[in-house]
Amino acid sequence: MKSFPTASLALLCASLFTPSLFAADVTPEAIMKFESLSKPVISAQGNAFAVEVAPDRGDSHGMVKRLDLAKSFEVQGGSKPKVNRNGRFAAFVTEPSLLEQEKATAKQRKKLKSGLALLDTQTGQQTRYQRVKEFAFNDAGTHLAVWYEEDESKPEESGADDKSTGKAEEKLAKVDDYDKGRKLELVNLASGQSQTIENVTAYYFNKSGQYAVLAQNDIAANLHRVVLIDLKNDRRTVAQGYVDQQIGAVAVSDDGSVISYTYGAAKEAPYGRQYQLALFYINEAKLHLTTQSADWVLNRYTELRFSEDSKRLFFGRVPQVSQQLELPKIENEADLFEASIITGQRELNIWHGDDPRIKPNEIKQYKKELKRTYLAVLHMESKQIIQLTDLQVPDIEIQQQQRYALASSDVPYLKMITWAGFYRDYYIVDINTGRKVPFIIQQPTSEKPLLSPNERFVAYYQQGDIYLYQIAQDTRVKLTKDFKTPFADEDHDYPSAAPSYGFGPWLEDGSGFLAYDKYDIWQFNTNSLAGFRITAATGRKKQIQYRVAGLFDSESVPSTLSTEQTLLLHGYNELTKADGFYQAKVGVSGVKPLMQGDYKLKVLARAEQSSEILFSKERYDLYPDLYSAKFNAPQQANRETDLDSQRRGLDWGHSELVHWTNGDGQPLDGVLIKPTNYKQGQRYPVLVYFYRFMSDRLHGFPQMKLNHRPNFAWYADNGYAIFLPDIRFEVGYPGATSVQALTSGVQKLIDMGIADKDAVGIQGHSWGGYQTAFAVTQTHIFKAAVTGAPVSNMTSAYSGIRHGTGLARQFQYETGQSRIGESLFRAPQKYIENSPVFYVERIKTPMMIMFGDKDDAVPWEQGVELYLAMRRAAKDVVFLQYEDEPHHLKKYPNKVDYSLRMMQYFDHYLKGQPAPKWLTQGEAYTEYKKSE
Repeated sequence: MKSFPTASLALLCASLFTPSLFAADVTPEAIMKFESLSKPVISAQGNAFAVEVAPDRGDSHGMVKRLDLAKSFEVQGGSKPKVNRNGRFAAFVTEPSLLEQEKATAKQRKKLKSGLALLDTQTGQQTRYQRVKEFAFNDAGTHLAVWYEEDESKPEESGADDKSTGKAEEKLAKVDDYDKGRKLELVNLASGQSQTIENVTAYYFNKSGQYAVLAQNDIAANLHRVVLIDLKNDRRTVAQGYVDQQIGAVAVSDDGSVISYTYGAAKEAPYGRQYQLALFYINEAKLHLTTQSADWVLNRYTELRFSEDSKRLFFGRVPQVSQQLELPKIENEADLFEASIITGQRELNIWHGDDPRIKPNEIKQYKKELKRTYLAVLHMESKQIIQLTDLQVPDIEIQQQQRYALASSDVPYLKMITWAGFYRDYYIVDINTGRKVPFIIQQPTSEKPLLSPNERFVAYYQQGDIYLYQIAQDTRVKLTKDFKTPFADEDHDYPSAAPSYGFGPWLEDGSGFLAYDKYDIWQFNTNSLAGFRITAATGRKKQIQYRVAGLFDSESVPSTLSTEQTLLLHGYNELTKADGFYQAKVGVSGVKPLMQGDYKLKVLARAEQSSEILFSKERYDLYPDLYSAKFNAPQQANRETDLDSQRRGLDWGHSELVHWTNGDGQPLDGVLIKPTNYKQGQRYPVLVYFYRFMSDRLHGFPQMKLNHRPNFAWYADNGYAIFLPDIRFEVGYPGATSVQALTSGVQKLIDMGIADKDAVGIQGHSWGGYQTAFAVTQTHIFKAAVTGAPVSNMTSAYSGIRHGTGLARQFQYETGQSRIGESLFRAPQKYIENSPVFYVERIKTPMMIMFGDKDDAVPWEQGVELYLAMRRAAKDVVFLQYEDEPHHLKKYPNKVDYSLRMMQYFDHYLKGQPAPKWLTQGEAYTEYKKSE
């Protein structure tokens, strides 16, 4: 493991962490301590919300507000909040403190476990629970389940000698980790009373809030039970008990009439255990065992879910259950020379040309596929089981359908993922018979069709048009046949078919649905087959992109609209880059402005049973605090947090919009962030940061973190102007068109009198890193470049592997982000023309390359290729290799280190400050002792 020499590291930190004479300076320490809001949740009744407040480095805390009582609370160490239905209670994960984690050895750190903090939002009382694995409120909000970590104080199952007495402990039964139960505490939130159940392996709340059902398994004691708890009186009963049958999944119907569970022989290893399905009728105390199929069986991954009307039970099955394979063992002398045993211990993967997936992707998908089950449905009245999916059509979406569901399959296209991207076939599945009817073939995976709530229609997009599929008639209608308005992405610059702008919700009676073009919202009628703009064409006329906001984003609360529902719209002005909230109505053409201004708006949460919403409002110089408001009156919002007070205590820059035209006459936009205390007429060093479209960040608050990106506030306070230009690409020539946008944009800043032409730097990561590396081979306008995780040689990267997914990289070049549009074999010259490594001799710009050597997206050898090429050509280059890091740095010391070095690098080349020793002399490799 490489480490920095003590003296060098001390100098590095000292130069950038030295306290300023002015407390208002933006420093790395100030960034580390700057707190941000995340994961806001609101109660179903809309009377309380909770949110996590966390600095970039340090311990988080939870914040809870009762909107109806004007009370607020803080939960130290709280994160990942949940709020119960009536807002009376909030719960947070509590993690060990950062200091505790950092001081612990690696062995001690493994023993540090999360806990739970439960807050009563009426009294402010907090209850803490230690060593909690997971927790959940039931849907009714009356109870909290606290499921603990495994008890480490239990004796070893394999038996052990008591060293104090010399006697051998009794040997306990060996229990697979999968079968081990844990203590579950069920808390009655109204009374504060709780009950504890040991050895719980699964639990389930029904949605009505009447029952909880538990699987209790203690293999050592040969005790296996299905436990029912009546939540109205907290009475616990054993519904079923077994001596030798392990209970698997459990569920209870919403009407409270029946328990469903799976069970299988406890003596069987869970990997190969075959389960049975049982129904227990609560009121009758009667057990019903379902008929088993010779072709489909249940395994340990089977999950159970009742429909809301309790008429159907959905569960997963597999064609067969088999034991896990084991390597052959050498038992005697003859085995040492037995070829089958020797080769049976081989470590080999065979890559066949006709494999559906290439082996790295197959390996990455192995555990997911191991857990895959194929959905079946049990019709409760007839007791008939219908298999809905199978090996050829494995995926299905089930909500509350009575008759039909949408299923899909990517099986025919697994091989072509390698070069063509992701596609699926879509089917209508009859839930009553299992019959599957294909209706869309080879659809891009991103373009999902939508089934109407009345199950009569499917809306979908294909090749620029919106279609309606009429299920009963097996016919389809092109709804946009005579439309002049395009529904395909008008800014699409990839070598693939342009995608849609997506769909809004269905009307709850199935009479229509909403769909988007670039600017406006359309309502299509399923009877007349006509469509009109709800936004009355004002979007395209004013270049405002309208979208329905404040929709429920939960499977349990599907977003459908009533026929006369009032809508909250979010609008993004493409000209000013500003947001607004607007009001519209289903079935009516017209938009009413509610609030508009030079800021960004985002709806963050919506109450299920009230009109309350949470949203944020931000500018570059305004932190996105939380606001609460009625759904139809966001302009009358109350500000609920004030994290912007942190920014007000710091020096801050200013952002403005810049327009220019590139060499081809194409208009482009960008964001200019001026330095703190900017003076008109003075020229400044400029840092260019970019990716694709960046101008929509004009009113975005800068991310207050230290990571692989430059921190805008820090650079602005250190005298830099930051430039975020839009890039528009041409298929086949991504490098050249990027350079054209970058150079024309920089020249605009020079012409404006902002940029010092001899002090312009550029930084990009990933796709931005590629563009950075390529740009300096084509232009000398940049005086320093930092490139993170760049592709430097498209000819070698083309057949590389994305190690995070195991996918081949070929599709990225032929149809994706790299935009070549053809294979390497058909267009080798394009791959060469767009590869920086072939033009390193042209480079005059000093370059710093950064890679994590476990990069899971871009092979880190791409950085090595660029470094070696520049080194061979005697160019000014330094390479930062962060050990055991993925595509984006994860370890905080590495994030800080990279941020500091990046600032020092630009300070030297753009501001003339002395070069640090690591930059002029490099550093020798060293190793250090790891803590145990």
